[in-house]
Amino acid sequence: MIKRFRNWVLLSILISMIVCPAAKAQDRRTITEPVAPHTVCDRPVPSGKNDTVSLQDAIEHCPAGAAVYLGRGEFHSGPLEMKSGVTLWVGRGATLIAIPEPAAYDKGLGQCGRIAEKGDGCRPFISFSKTRGGGIYGEGVIDGQGGAMIGGGAESWWQLARRAQAQGGNQNAPRLIQIDHAQDITFSGVTLRNAPNFHVAMSRVEGATFWSLTIDTPADARNTDGIDLGASQDVTVTHSLIRTGDDNVAIKAGDSGSSSHISIIDNYFGWGHGMSIGSEVNSGARDILVRNLTLDGTTSGLRIKSDVSRGGVVESVTYEYVCMRGNRWPVAFDTKYDPRAQGTRIPVYRQIVLRHVHGDTGVLLMRGLDEGHALDVTLEDVRFANSATWQLEHAKVTASPSDVSPPLPGRATEPLRGSEVCSRAFRDGNR
Repeated sequence: MIKRFRNWVLLSILISMIVCPAAKAQDRRTITEPVAPHTVCDRPVPSGKNDTVSLQDAIEHCPAGAAVYLGRGEFHSGPLEMKSGVTLWVGRGATLIAIPEPAAYDKGLGQCGRIAEKGDGCRPFISFSKTRGGGIYGEGVIDGQGGAMIGGGAESWWQLARRAQAQGGNQNAPRLIQIDHAQDITFSGVTLRNAPNFHVAMSRVEGATFWSLTIDTPADARNTDGIDLGASQDVTVTHSLIRTGDDNVAIKAGDSGSSSHISIIDNYFGWGHGMSIGSEVNSGARDILVRNLTLDGTTSGLRIKSDVSRGGVVESVTYEYVCMRGNRWPVAFDTKYDPRAQGTRIPVYRQIVLRHVHGDTGVLLMRGLDEGHALDVTLEDVRFANSATWQLEHAKVTASPSDVSPPLPGRATEPLRGSEVCSRAFRDGNR
């Protein structure tokens, strides 16, 4: 199935070159396919035991511009800290495996692997902190072992998360990769799977490229977001397959700062919660381009979510050439994500454009806070099956009747123009 998704990605590249003009709301950098470093500084050999020390030593002694190369075999490790300019090259046939030992990730308070009021008691498996350049490259696999029994016990990281959901509180489980206060980070080709928590989480990042990644985790693995972009600028996610147990991609803008100039281009999302903005947007999210995206069986499709406890301005967001099927909420722009929320951080969504967006059935939700903060949305060639239903509340929608199906509530109907946007998006017949 993954091979079929890869073939779709190659087709989408060609389509985008033919039919998609340049857009202003996007990554301001010129993005080209990443190239592996020319220099390899070290080639660690798997020991069959715990390789943390040898891997960290290789990273520490590697000069900027070079790569630590992992060849065939299984490398077992605890937390690793990257340094500026160094690339971790996970070669074909190599698997870097996160050991399922809470003590290895604990921040010193004994919370990792437990349920507590807060969920920040674990270090990430791989961290980029205050680094510039470098990243992760290769055709190998990084496996977080989210489904493995932790600490020799009878519960996995994912089971811990479900127990936290049932009992209240937050699970303390490590993120697979964390990128903080970093610049010019590049990921290319690698497969990320089975994260105990988020796969990739970012905060205050200036310039990041994610090219041809595969993120693959079961649909019921709680809080395993694919890529979370927080307080970051000039980020591109492209030519990637993402299917996971939570948001496939989420753009956030909480207390750490705003997010802007982000491109999500030529991607295929399988199961998950869709292409999301929010729910924390109190610092503002803007200048976002989502183009040539297939959402195949995600619960939500295109989603902007917030409420008065964490709302802010979301503006200049363009979705174009989007194909969907099997989505419960193909469109969900909601300023009342938590209807019980209290606060004065007002969510405002404006200059939102959907262009050449097609799907089948489901609920098409656009709900503003009130008439003074109505959603501002423009629709151009937006088409779903007649069984799809619009739910509009405090929404100013600009559209031609000949461009929208089913008709917007209270609008006259006109014959639809022809369109072939999704004729090949699902050509393999598989989800």
